[in-house]
Amino acid sequence: MRHEDVTQRIIDSAMKVHTALGAGMLESTYHACLHYEFSVNGLHFEHQVRLPVVYHGVKLSTAYRVDFVVENCLVIEIKCVEKVLPVHKAQLRAAHVSTG
Repeated sequence: MRHEDVTQRIIDSAMKVHTALGAGMLESTYHACLHYEFSVNGLHFEHQVRLPVVYHGVKLSTAYRVDFVVENCLVIEIKCVEKVLPVHKAQLRAAHVSTG
């Protein structure tokens, strides 16, 4: 499946969940609903994926966790916040470094 197709299916799933639930739910609620949507849309994904971090030359295998890895090419992080802050962007950069 092409990267663009995967991205569109993820966006469609997220929009469906957001339209049904709206804002203000707990992250765990959005996780459960996205898990369901990804499944019914036939997307291959892993949920709560632990990624290693290398610290002082030592690989710490369970130091970082991302919400979803979809089709082994996209990292999805769910945030229930009014505004995306620099710390949220840093989390995604860390996930990219860990999976790269």
